[in-house]
Amino acid sequence: MPNLILLHGALGHSDIFESFKEELSKYFTIYTPLFSGHGTIEIPENGITIEKYTQELEEFIEKENLNDVYIFGHSMGGYVALYYALKNPTSVNSIMTLGTKFDWTEEQALKESKMLNPDIIAEKVPKYAELLENQHGAKWKQLLPAIAEMMISLGKNPPLKDNLSTINIPVQIMVGDKDNMVTLEESIEVYRSLPNAKLAVLPDTKHPMDKVRPDLLLNLMRDFWNLS
Repeated sequence: MPNLILLHGALGHSDIFESFKEELSKYFTIYTPLFSGHGTIEIPENGITIEKYTQELEEFIEKENLNDVYIFGHSMGGYVALYYALKNPTSVNSIMTLGTKFDWTEEQALKESKMLNPDIIAEKVPKYAELLENQHGAKWKQLLPAIAEMMISLGKNPPLKDNLSTINIPVQIMVGDKDNMVTLEESIEVYRSLPNAKLAVLPDTKHPMDKVRPDLLLNLMRDFWNLS
């Protein structure tokens, strides 16, 4: 059976994929690794970067001895998946990304990172703070600034910039039409930069994974991966 790795986004958690696993396990052996700093895994001493998370994905695939690998990545997970494919061109069959932000600039990164202030989130969005604490424990307040630093480093040096044309595997770039973090324009630009890509815009869909209708996404997966 082929292997499907489901990658969560920054501040996300692998348990977000629970509602997809039953259906997808008819076609794949499913893996849902957690990036460091998330769940019960400690934040790396040297901080969080896309390069670090790509290395973690590489190590996970090696440790599990996986071949015949397919990847779905939500948000940051999609960025990591494509960077992994860039560095390991023969190790992945194909990739689907959803709600992945590609257009990182320093200005954009600073703006996004300022929204990750744990004290402000605890005060203004207590339900989100509670969710973060439930998923990541008390260290969620340290995880937020670590992710903010990752965004700033992405803004200074986005590793996929000018490299997309070398990723030859089939890729489907997907974005929700109501995503307030990722623009349709940047998704189209990346789709056009990839030599073997498809594009899907999900109707009435916001950025968070729990706002994505499972049936809609599963149908897109069945179509792209020819599942029947």
